[in-house]
Amino acid sequence: MTRHFRRTLGICAAVAAALASGVASAQKTELLVYTALETDQLKAYTESFQKTNPNIDLKFVRDSTGVITAKLLAEKANPQADAILGVAASSMEIFKAEGLLAPYAPVGFSSLNRKFSEAGNPPAWVGQDVFAAVVCYNTVEGAKKGIPKPETWADLTKPVYKGQITMPNPASSGTGFFDVSAWLQTMGEAGGWKYMDALHENIAQYTHSGSKPCRQSGAGEFVVGISFDFRGNDVKAKGAPVELVFPREGLGWDLEAAGIMKATKKMDAAKKLMDWVATREANEAYAKNFAIVAHPAVKPVLPHIPADLESRLIKNDFAYAAKNRDKILVEWQKRYAAKSEK
Repeated sequence: MTRHFRRTLGICAAVAAALASGVASAQKTELLVYTALETDQLKAYTESFQKTNPNIDLKFVRDSTGVITAKLLAEKANPQADAILGVAASSMEIFKAEGLLAPYAPVGFSSLNRKFSEAGNPPAWVGQDVFAAVVCYNTVEGAKKGIPKPETWADLTKPVYKGQITMPNPASSGTGFFDVSAWLQTMGEAGGWKYMDALHENIAQYTHSGSKPCRQSGAGEFVVGISFDFRGNDVKAKGAPVELVFPREGLGWDLEAAGIMKATKKMDAAKKLMDWVATREANEAYAKNFAIVAHPAVKPVLPHIPADLESRLIKNDFAYAAKNRDKILVEWQKRYAAKSEK
């Protein structure tokens, strides 16, 4: 074989390889997914999903729950997303009511805890995991300032906590919204607003992130932060001097959930994502962050979260939360927005 012939063969092989690579790349489907998940969770979940779906690339638009909810509603006449992952069930109920979701029962759906997904058959959305209220209390700063550890929601209205509490703004944070919704459900409309008026007197700042209040408490910026269980466990596990309080009156909560946008032109790929959402492997990935997941065979163990967390959750009416969301947020903003961070 002449050197020229071998060189020609080499060039042909290289061209063929490049063409094959281009074809493989061209065959990949890009799925646009709107999400409120944390960045580190997205990395782990994407790696898990692509083990069985290497030809689907997930492109995320990520923001807080309130921002993602507003974005999807603003785009409802011309939806951009193909699917939704890790967005609060209270928001998913709004999308269902607006006719934005394509109901679908994923492969393996029958293995999931049915109460953690939308009630339809097939369901409009599928639950992934529960996130619940927690109060982070900085023991060092509390002792220094003579501020005791709270045990109840009512405790947080006592004058000793004035200027030492942060909590999420419900307009931007799913955590903030389930707190407000829970107080209105458990205390009644009049009682809930009366409670929030009293709490507001002690609030230093309303944040736009559900995680931030616990991080602030952990860093000693404020003694108390109203947050959610995953972030409380994470901050404490990293060594911050915080105690996690699960108020005795009951905990507000929501579900991270997934669904398919009815307008998607990539329905097969979107269904593959939903099939992954229902797998045991996916639920084991959620369980690294959350104490309650949708697959009953997966039993998360988070060291700083009580084993009986589920029994501490209030009876949550997602339909109430979805139906009254706008009215609640208008009233909340009118009363309390002056203390919200920019």
